Amino acid sequence: MTSKPMLHLLGLILACTTTANTSQSDTKTLRVFIFAGQSNMVGSHSRATDIKLFPPFARLDQPQENVMYSYSIGREEMNSSNGWTTLKPLGNVIGPEVSFAHTVARATKAPIAIIKCASGGTTLGEDWNPDSPGGFKLYPLALQLIRSSLAELDRKGIRYRVEGFMWHQGENDMFSRDYKPAYSKNLKNFLASWRRDLNLPKLNFYIGELCTKTVWGMDNRENMHAIRTAQKAVTAEDPNAEYIRTSQNAVEIDDNAGLHYHYGTLGQLQHGEGYANAYLQKIGKLVPRTRPLKTWPFRNSSPIKLFILAGHRNMEGERAFRADLLTSPATAVLAKDNPKIPFKYNLGGGTTISRAWEPLGVAGASETFGPELSFGHQLQAASVGNFAIAKFTHSGSQINDWTPAGTSATDQNQYKPFIDFVKQSIKELQAKGHQVELVGIFYHLGENDLAYGPYRRQASKWLKETVSQSRIDLADPKLKWFVSQQAPSETPGPKEPKIEDELAAITAADPSFIHVPTTDIPKQREKIVFTASGIVKLGEILAQGYLSKRH
Repeated sequence: MTSKPMLHLLGLILACTTTANTSQSDTKTLRVFIFAGQSNMVGSHSRATDIKLFPPFARLDQPQENVMYSYSIGREEMNSSNGWTTLKPLGNVIGPEVSFAHTVARATKAPIAIIKCASGGTTLGEDWNPDSPGGFKLYPLALQLIRSSLAELDRKGIRYRVEGFMWHQGENDMFSRDYKPAYSKNLKNFLASWRRDLNLPKLNFYIGELCTKTVWGMDNRENMHAIRTAQKAVTAEDPNAEYIRTSQNAVEIDDNAGLHYHYGTLGQLQHGEGYANAYLQKIGKLVPRTRPLKTWPFRNSSPIKLFILAGHRNMEGERAFRADLLTSPATAVLAKDNPKIPFKYNLGGGTTISRAWEPLGVAGASETFGPELSFGHQLQAASVGNFAIAKFTHSGSQINDWTPAGTSATDQNQYKPFIDFVKQSIKELQAKGHQVELVGIFYHLGENDLAYGPYRRQASKWLKETVSQSRIDLADPKLKWFVSQQAPSETPGPKEPKIEDELAAITAADPSFIHVPTTDIPKQREKIVFTASGIVKLGEILAQGYLSKRH
């Protein structure tokens, strides 16, 4: 007599065999996706009730009736669906599956099913170990969940194929002197074990990056780098595994200094969108964004001013959305593309890059924008002549990543890519026949750094190193730097110099360094990050900082 596990395995093989050659144009076959990992896969510190604050993801707090969901989530007491149900937030918690399913279903028009097993504070070295699972024994638990969920589809006669495995984990292995150096080997074995145990030898894996925007990106910089390096090594040699960047995603704002180690609501929505875009790219269904500048607005021989914007979370515009601009007639004009101002950008550490010069407009992922919109609007109103804006940001970086020396976390080093970006921007304008004036670099000092004492106390020193070397590398000893900064969210010690006093001191000693205070920023909802009103005001302040000094 054939055993039940063998019957299921035969059914799984049959299902995969009969659907393996189904084209992506097929909108009937159920696409099954597996999600697994630890707390940032669970969705810890997310709140479904906050989704309404983020317009591009509106209504994702509601059930997705066309998406099947089977799950086992938690630690000592697992929250389990005990079969298939409809995808929706669990209580007030969401994970990346919510935005993932919505994005994929909209692009493919195919039915979606999610199987999820996740548990916070767990390790690949023990809990998820396929060979000798310990702790919460999550590998066999997840395997049983997946097998039983697929078996139920078989019993219902639902045709399906397993499309991918989304994995986000590693924060706990980085704290173990045994598991950290073994992460690459363990991850490789993990992928091979799933392919063997599910009889899917070419199962695609999407490995989520450990987000460097969290507080661990500073106080555990080297540990995080070790895990990221291991993940990249595995995905580099595995043709069916892909490394998914996440450090550009939002992170939860803590009640104290502001720093946190979980994505929170917006970060989880962007987390799922990142997996979805990677999957859609793989199957040829990702529609590239195009914002062409149809007509170059200046005569080829005319002079042009180039303004460089650079920085971190608020220069990127993490929580400022196009829809926010449309709530007021005063800002609605900023939501429209402006073809009279050429705009070029490299955002999120290279995750969002302009294909060519574009009209100034909303260009960030998830329809976000930075201070460039109001900055450009102010300059245009002041009739400064022909000008272009180029913007380079990485909201998951810290200020020491921007120094010429960089840090031991070499994959985070921003200085050389930034300088190369500036040089390339100048060359492209010169190639159009323009005489280019590099007006200056407008830099918003790192928000995370000012919330973390050990970095805040080094911020002015690191900044001066970057300013000095940039003038050498850009062959302009008097290159202007316009530096804005917000008040630290953590109260400095009584003997600690205030960052605004340090920047004022640099200004006094360096006539080409202009400190631009940001005391007029409207009161914001959360610490560290600006929403749309703050971003618009930041752009206006930076523009006025330039306009007040141009004569």
